[in-house]
Amino acid sequence: MDEYFLQTDGLFKWFPIRGGMLSRTKNFVRAVDGVSLAVKRGETFGLVGESGCGKTTLGRTIMRLTEPSKGSITFDGENISRLRGKNLRLVRRKMQMVFQDPYASLDPRQSVRSALTEPMKIHRTVSSNRDANKRAEELIELVGLNPDHLARFPHEFSGGQRQRIAIAVTLAVNPSFIVLDEPTSSLDVSVQAQILKLLKEIQNEMGLTYVFISHNLAVIRQMCARTAVMYLGRIVELADTSRLFENPKHPYTKALLSSVPLPDPTKRKQLAPLEGDVPSPVNIPNGCRFKTRCSYATDKCANTPPPLVEVERNHWAECHYDIDFNTKTQREVSVV
Repeated sequence: MDEYFLQTDGLFKWFPIRGGMLSRTKNFVRAVDGVSLAVKRGETFGLVGESGCGKTTLGRTIMRLTEPSKGSITFDGENISRLRGKNLRLVRRKMQMVFQDPYASLDPRQSVRSALTEPMKIHRTVSSNRDANKRAEELIELVGLNPDHLARFPHEFSGGQRQRIAIAVTLAVNPSFIVLDEPTSSLDVSVQAQILKLLKEIQNEMGLTYVFISHNLAVIRQMCARTAVMYLGRIVELADTSRLFENPKHPYTKALLSSVPLPDPTKRKQLAPLEGDVPSPVNIPNGCRFKTRCSYATDKCANTPPPLVEVERNHWAECHYDIDFNTKTQREVSVV
């Protein structure tokens, strides 16, 4: 059994910008720009970063909802980057996605029962309508709702209930891998806690592997065993979540963590400086793409793209330097 359930190698997704009378390609939006990662079987892998950094596009590209421009995606030992038709449909049974807005992801004209039983019939995971209805009742109870809810429509539920239904729909085809794209960002804090608890319980019961996409660092810390930090389409740091929060190695990660409010108003912490604005993904700077906002940038950063190197055991950072944020000193990392 492979340790890694999902791997991407040099994954790119560039969206063309067209213009003129002939609609020729003038430039590209480099949404995902050479991402390599590996997700272990049964873990929750976090993906965090500012809005527009490419998190959702990466999740959709992994799922093959968006076609990759370049690179490979290996799922459960099989390269799925170029699968088509029936072969891709067979993989789709094992890979599912929970979207940010449950109302947008559910058909408003489709009852809950129909939303649950339709994917079962399409993927032939049940042999009869009776089995499909029985499975729908099991799923709706699994996510904490009542079988009486099966006859209702999405507009008759609250946001938290709709997200529970969306999770049940995802589970209808018995997947082994789920991408969770900010599944609690549109919910109240108390409802968020309930949904996160539900996701953990389902994962433990069914042995699922998650990729959890969020900009909420508190949620990432609670849910994820390992976390990757994205900036302008690239992963700039990857480590065990506890180590990432306790000892960040990239200036961008440090800035993100310092922006998290403390629950004790009497305590204050120094914010890591972030200069300037996020560059456009159409015109990404040469050298280090974070150099325009980094107070530690040097001439080397301006011209040479930094490698993603292992600065500590199982802790990678895309930076030319190993920075001590307490003493504000930096030493050049050695590239093996």
